[in-house]
Amino acid sequence: MAIEASLLKEVESVLNNIRKIRELKNITRDQLAADIGMSTSGYAKIERCEIELTLSRLYQIAQALELKVQELLDFNAIQMLGGDERGHANAAAEIGKTQDSYETTIFHKYIEKLEDENLRLKAELLAYRAEPRYEKPAYLLQKNGRS
Repeated sequence: MAIEASLLKEVESVLNNIRKIRELKNITRDQLAADIGMSTSGYAKIERCEIELTLSRLYQIAQALELKVQELLDFNAIQMLGGDERGHANAAAEIGKTQDSYETTIFHKYIEKLEDENLRLKAELLAYRAEPRYEKPAYLLQKNGRS
């Protein structure tokens, strides 16, 4: 059982490498799926570790990303984006941009949802304000001496 957990961890690591490389190269899931002859949903299942990644599929992905299979297994962003000291800084900045971009996208989607909720609540408030107010029945008004 420990072997299975260890293997799963290794596979997830490789799939995570593939996703990172794909994002760093600004390749969408749709594009990569088309390049390897798969549907987008089928490819997405591979990235999410929902279906098994075969060696032949790993080879196709490596070719589509213009890398060797070994580079997918031993992904190193620093080497991929530049191996010298300036490359380290560029790689770190590029990785940061990818992470920031992802976080920014999530943040913007959250803001959009809040804005939609705000508009819905404003419309609900306006509708409430437009409703006729509760008024006392005429017989109650007469008892108080009003007619």
